[in-house]
Amino acid sequence: MSSLEQLISELCPDGVAYKTLGELGTFYGGLSGKSKDDFTDGNSYFITYMNVFTNIAVDTTSALATVKISENERQNIVVPGDVLFTGSSETPDECGMSSVLVEKAPYDLYLNSFCFGFRLNTPSLLIPGFSKYLFRSTALRKQIQKTASGLTRFNGSKKKMEKITIPLPPLPAQREIARILDNFAELTAELTAELIARQKQYEYYRD
Repeated sequence: MSSLEQLISELCPDGVAYKTLGELGTFYGGLSGKSKDDFTDGNSYFITYMNVFTNIAVDTTSALATVKISENERQNIVVPGDVLFTGSSETPDECGMSSVLVEKAPYDLYLNSFCFGFRLNTPSLLIPGFSKYLFRSTALRKQIQKTASGLTRFNGSKKKMEKITIPLPPLPAQREIARILDNFAELTAELTAELIARQKQYEYYRD
């Protein structure tokens, strides 16, 4: 028995509890009331659509864009633990792709208007490092894809998303799952870099 299986067996012998997103938290929208000029020489950072689409954890370094936010302007600020979703896509398979803000950035972060966020009422229920994998898992992706509707472009529905069910493993189990998957992600990145280097080496000697 693996350490993870042992943890789950010890901490939840009757099985892991499941809850709907509607029971656990609330959805919120991205930037609103912005004109094209607001995205020129901005004074604040926002998370782009592609940042959410391509990263399971929000890239708070090179992948941000700027927007003008005036003092006392009412816009939703993304906080650590929030799960962000793309609002629309050309195919239902790519609709509702998720990304999690794992750690607090040194500045306020806003969300682009083509995405929406989900915030837990009790943030301590899910570890962000676990959430980033959970919402990209096969089981969750199947549920999320069913919320999309459209013909030429598909849009996700917050109302339908509220009915999605997620597991709530004990926190030690969440930490162990995140640790295992982080290790695999790191090994995969190292192997990919090695393969690219070997391919370049091969092409050099071949040429």
